Amino acid sequence: MKSSKKLNLFMLVLVMLSMAVPTFANGSKEAGAKGGKPYIAVVSKGEQHDFWQQVKLGANKAAADYGADITFEGPASESDVQHQVEMLNNAMAKKPVAIALAALNTTSVIDQLEQTKKAGIPVIGFDSGVPNAPKGSIYANASTDNYAAAGYGAQKMFEAIKSKIEMATESKPVKIVVMNQDASGESLLSRGKGFRDTMIELIDEKSSLSKSDIAVVGNPAYIDAGNPTTGKKVFIEMVVPASSAATDGVASATAVLNKFVQDNIIGVFCSNETTVKGILVATNDGVDLPSKYAGMVVVGFDAGEAQKNAVRKQYFLGSITQDPFSIGYKAVELAYKAYKGETVSDVDTGAKFYDKTNMDNADIKGLLYD
Repeated sequence: MKSSKKLNLFMLVLVMLSMAVPTFANGSKEAGAKGGKPYIAVVSKGEQHDFWQQVKLGANKAAADYGADITFEGPASESDVQHQVEMLNNAMAKKPVAIALAALNTTSVIDQLEQTKKAGIPVIGFDSGVPNAPKGSIYANASTDNYAAAGYGAQKMFEAIKSKIEMATESKPVKIVVMNQDASGESLLSRGKGFRDTMIELIDEKSSLSKSDIAVVGNPAYIDAGNPTTGKKVFIEMVVPASSAATDGVASATAVLNKFVQDNIIGVFCSNETTVKGILVATNDGVDLPSKYAGMVVVGFDAGEAQKNAVRKQYFLGSITQDPFSIGYKAVELAYKAYKGETVSDVDTGAKFYDKTNMDNADIKGLLYD
């Protein structure tokens, strides 16, 4: 009789324990809860840049709004792929209910994505997301349409340099330089190619020149099979420094500027904050641009104090800004909703062009982080 009572009590405890452990919508057990709150891991490309700090603020706000606990971490350098992989592994060991991931290199996290897929843990891509991830492993993405955003920068630059393009000849060609931090990150590849393709289209359709007058040169990762490469009037040079380190960015910018006269450079597009800083350091915070490099139009991407100052003083024509706060917020929001079993889909977090005339407008100034 006593043994029967003990058995019944044991079975009752088991039932109560099983009821106390909630499940995902797809049936897997939730282990990642702290103090009753679901735990979401956010693994970023970095944490040092102003941009990532704003992403972090957005992620924290969403966590507070939805009652979740999060960790936010990223490597010190956006070239440190292995460190990011270790961070992802550590986050997975804490058994999160969902993960938000901006992968530095998709190939390096394939095994982890297969594991999360098998375990039923939703993964949300943010910023550049996780391109070419295993099918079904990424539930949705919270990101800027980088290709379109950079294309908008090309439109603004074209308006300013169209007359110089019209005057280009084979004996005196012009060059437009596209500065890219690296040749592996999907967001940067999309920006470089978006600017390149839009500029080619504008020259072909809105000037007296055609695609046959254009040659795309430079880093092969930014030259596609359909790009014109034999023209002799307009050169679009795709530049990538030796590494993503700040010193290499400055060295690359300096090398470009040293050819300003020789190559007849009429425009420079900097595809992120790091390449912008490279140009600014190489030009005494932009002070030298209107004097030593008169007539050269510079368009940047992102914000930050130094870049905003360059735009305000008209050293730069202007810059494209994303909404990093929204990126972080939407990444955690999507992760939480996916964990709850709700259907989620990609979200474009937006981008705008700002210059001296509109950077203090209500719809712009909130996106210009320091």
